[in-house]
Amino acid sequence: MTVLVLTLAVRTYEETAVAHARSAGSLRTTWATVVETTSHTRFGHTGGGQDGGGKPYTSHSYTVELRLGKELKTVGEVGTDAMDELIEGRQVEVGLWHGRIVEIAGHNVWPGWHVTALDGTLYVLYPLIMGYLIALAVSARAAVAGRTAVAGRSNRVRLTREDRFGAFWPGFLVGLAGILVLLMCGAFGNGPVYWPVIPAGAGVIVAVVRLQRMIRRRRGASLEEGPDRASPADA
Repeated sequence: MTVLVLTLAVRTYEETAVAHARSAGSLRTTWATVVETTSHTRFGHTGGGQDGGGKPYTSHSYTVELRLGKELKTVGEVGTDAMDELIEGRQVEVGLWHGRIVEIAGHNVWPGWHVTALDGTLYVLYPLIMGYLIALAVSARAAVAGRTAVAGRSNRVRLTREDRFGAFWPGFLVGLAGILVLLMCGAFGNGPVYWPVIPAGAGVIVAVVRLQRMIRRRRGASLEEGPDRASPADA
């Protein structure tokens, strides 16, 4: 699970950093020579359900090989809108992010989040990763409350497993709702590149806030019981 969390964090950082660099105009630019272009054509049908009705479609993309000094770089899935200027032997300006090509002749060629083996795995397992992060946050907050009990402080609170589950599930359900909202936004092409942060962050906040309310109620109850327990001894 740690590997999945770190992989998701790295991918989220990459997409967010590239989007920020493009919007801020901070990509490193240089000149490259077009060495070779290869076209790819895909045929398929749109989904028509059990009754059929799907329509055939054709999609075109290109693979472009560029020479940057003595180094060759290959960019795949380049759209047709960028190909007018990508003639073999011509020099074009490219925008780089940590050595990776993001723009060619002003056209965005960064693949972003897309269905590959890596991103596809993260998509499918994201609810599990999100649940793990929420549970980790709840356990961490509960552990802090437990340490105060070990230290013998007067505001100590002991939380049961039921308390932790009671805080976890509302956060997890909020996270699932966030996933559904992002799926609807993505269907219209409006999904943010930092989407993994939103459901997990919202779920963690809800879970920790709920747990904090439990802790405050327990502390308030213990303070109310304290004087009553102490009064017979004082007498």
